[in-house]
Amino acid sequence: MNFLRRRLSDSSFVANLPNGYMTDLQRPDSSTSSPASPAMERRHPQPLAASFSSPGSSLFSSFSSAMKQTSQAPAGLMEPPGPSAPIIQRPRILLVIDDAHTDWTKYFHGKKVNGEIEIRVEQAEFSELNLAAYVTGGCMVDMQVMRNGTKVVRSFKPDFILVRQHAYSMALGEDYRSLVIGLQYGGLPAVNSLYSVYNFCSKPWVFSQLIKIFHSLGPEKFPLVEQTFFPNHKPMVSALSYSDYLHDTE
Repeated sequence: MNFLRRRLSDSSFVANLPNGYMTDLQRPDSSTSSPASPAMERRHPQPLAASFSSPGSSLFSSFSSAMKQTSQAPAGLMEPPGPSAPIIQRPRILLVIDDAHTDWTKYFHGKKVNGEIEIRVEQAEFSELNLAAYVTGGCMVDMQVMRNGTKVVRSFKPDFILVRQHAYSMALGEDYRSLVIGLQYGGLPAVNSLYSVYNFCSKPWVFSQLIKIFHSLGPEKFPLVEQTFFPNHKPMVSALSYSDYLHDTE
């Protein structure tokens, strides 16, 4: 630097330079990153606005625009949603346990639960049903029925049960209490209640409930035909013998 100053201060050296050369040297070059002399800095002060034109300003500008978009986002979220597609719920399955003399499908045709959910009727007799019940999985019913000479096999999970057939009979092979227990095990609602259906499988059990009402209301309000219960045939033989003995003594 001292060498250049001495050379530039020499009048003979400056006189031999081309015309305008010193003027070009004094003009600031934006593409040159070399620092200027203190004299040049005092002669040509940098404006304050230019000192802020740094990459930070562009970063702040981007950040401001991002903040504007973020502030506008909640307004868009508050707009009312468009029309949503209607939710189609599956039909509810009603299992009707009854013989084929009554067609329960026609009684529930066009009926809907709460005016929205359709009802699908599956009808069969106790003898045409089999099932498997689970603690958390409900009850799966297997049905094998004859419809117009055709064997129909279905498996489904009923949502409700309508019982219109006796679950127990003295006839051979007509004890379906195990099916009632399975339906109760699966937690299925029913009409009549499965509790009452199971209780009515034993006529003496039902009559014992009637005796309670008889003692509560009295014979005038709730009369009953007097009966005698024996757990098996042996007490009946001894009772008949005792009855004959009393009759003979009279």
